[in-house]
Amino acid sequence: MQPTATVLVYSDDSRTREQVRLAAGRRPAPDVPEVEFLECATPAAVLRELDRGGIDICVLDGEAVPMGGMGVCRQIKDEVFNCPPTLVLIARPQDAWLATWSRADAAVTLPVEPVEFASALASLLRRKALVGTS
Repeated sequence: MQPTATVLVYSDDSRTREQVRLAAGRRPAPDVPEVEFLECATPAAVLRELDRGGIDICVLDGEAVPMGGMGVCRQIKDEVFNCPPTLVLIARPQDAWLATWSRADAAVTLPVEPVEFASALASLLRRKALVGTS
């Protein structure tokens, strides 16, 4: 049996966090571990959880207030040693360049589309398993 992966979900909007949970389900693909979600509504909570460790993937809402997920992504990529892979939720496909600026590992558009999101999350989980980081 594969270990469980912990996915941190940052959004100030509980509906967005719910969309992420529902889109991924318990296992986003048959060849990746089951996922457990850790929800954060503030940037401070994200940093606190990353300091604790054990986070496998970060999903960050680019539309979050007061600090968007792209700003949080860039900050954690700069400040967190061995930062987990990040997936940023963006408002429009044209915002992909901002996701690149933030150093996100992947980006999907809002509202969360289950097949696209699960595929992107599974890809990050596979990549993380190949790299062997924790």
